[in-house]
Amino acid sequence: MRVRVLPAGADAVLVETEDGERAEALHAELLRRRAAGEFAEVAEIVPAARTVLVTGLADPRGFAAGVARWEVPPVERGGGDPVELAVRFDGPDLAEVAGLWGVGTGEVAELVTGTAFRVAFCGFAPGFGYLTGLPEHLRVPRLDTPRTVVPAGSVALAGPYAGVYPRPSPGGWQIIGTTDAVVWDPDRDPAALLTPGTDVRFTAAP
Repeated sequence: MRVRVLPAGADAVLVETEDGERAEALHAELLRRRAAGEFAEVAEIVPAARTVLVTGLADPRGFAAGVARWEVPPVERGGGDPVELAVRFDGPDLAEVAGLWGVGTGEVAELVTGTAFRVAFCGFAPGFGYLTGLPEHLRVPRLDTPRTVVPAGSVALAGPYAGVYPRPSPGGWQIIGTTDAVVWDPDRDPAALLTPGTDVRFTAAP
């Protein structure tokens, strides 16, 4: 894997990859290796769009030299028990997305519920997971003018990602539906329902 490893303090490194797919694969590989007993000292493994931050390393330089030589397999999707989110496909941008995809609005629901998603990383707001899995031909642009308020529970698409808004906030993603699932609850442990590495399936709400 072609990476650039940057120091991030005394015991951490930031690993930059070529794209989001490789960052997601590296994150999965790090989790696998830690579960197998390697890097037991690691405190956190934090993925982002094209990077993975690894903290708590006993030997950051040795880790940096080793990770550049790893053969990292692609992420396997749909291998575990997914978090299922029931969605009402009633979003204000549903017809626009259907037009971009060249299908009817009902087929948007079929395509989304038939896709195996995975949380690549979290950001933007607490509990907001960036879900990957959409094939390239189903990627849609952001809105030209973002909304000032997007309701909590809105299920939306932008570029290669799907996501669920955890609370009311501004946003420029294309909203295709809504869910009653609580994706962020600070009184719950863990607070985030959708954490990096989690498999996700959308289902059509009755």
